Amino acid sequence: MALNWIWFLFFGVGFFVAIIQFIFFGNTEIFKILVDGMFDSAEMAVMKIALPLAGVMTFFMGILQIGEKAGAIHFLARRIKPFFTRLFPEIPQDHPVHGQMIMNFSANLLGLDNAATPFGLKAMQGLQEINPVKDTASNAQIMFLVLHSAGPVLIPLSIMAQRAIYGAQDASDVF
Repeated sequence: MALNWIWFLFFGVGFFVAIIQFIFFGNTEIFKILVDGMFDSAEMAVMKIALPLAGVMTFFMGILQIGEKAGAIHFLARRIKPFFTRLFPEIPQDHPVHGQMIMNFSANLLGLDNAATPFGLKAMQGLQEINPVKDTASNAQIMFLVLHSAGPVLIPLSIMAQRAIYGAQDASDVF
């Protein structure tokens, strides 16, 4: 709700400034500039940011899904099980939520925050299923939320994709 008011305020202030420029400074082109600016911004947001990032996310989510179907997630879950059993002692050893959590952490490690979100939601849903007190977050849910929110990034693919979109000479020069 507050965001609606903020957007309304942005447009209202812009329109108010345009009226002032028209009345007091005689700038007859201001409304054309205002409309052109809105369309240019919308085009940039969609064509230069949203679509290219959606392509990168789709590609890497597909790779993660292939890894899941090929058994790589189960393999990783077995390898990381000692680490996870110490962090999440309430979760049963062979529960499928381990795989969902691995997918979430894998996407986070690749810097695909938006791609990690669906896996995080599935993992949190799985953690809720084994939660004995349904109206209170379990220790495992809290730990998972903290680790997901402050997740480490080994390869910031989203940032590198943004740099490539904007024409950086070396998009991977973030290390």
